[in-house]
Amino acid sequence: MPHLFTSSLRLLELRRLRWRARRGRLENDLIFERFFSRYETALDGSDIEILRRILALSDDVLSNILLMRIHPEGEWATPEMMRMWARLRSV
Repeated sequence: MPHLFTSSLRLLELRRLRWRARRGRLENDLIFERFFSRYETALDGSDIEILRRILALSDDVLSNILLMRIHPEGEWATPEMMRMWARLRSV
């Protein structure tokens, strides 16, 4: 039963992230829609936390990083974050 509980929580968190990913910019919306379509079933707890942090960025900064107009630095350029940026950019 604990597995079912954690799966339900994970699905709830993913739904919330999908909702938060609906942004004011079409480019961001398209990237996140494709990302969730491709990777949603493979995301784990640490991925969800990284996505939460990414979605806290402003639309301008997020869009510029996703479209590679600027490169992430500092806390946004850790190995874990860079893996997520690569996944987001791959769609």
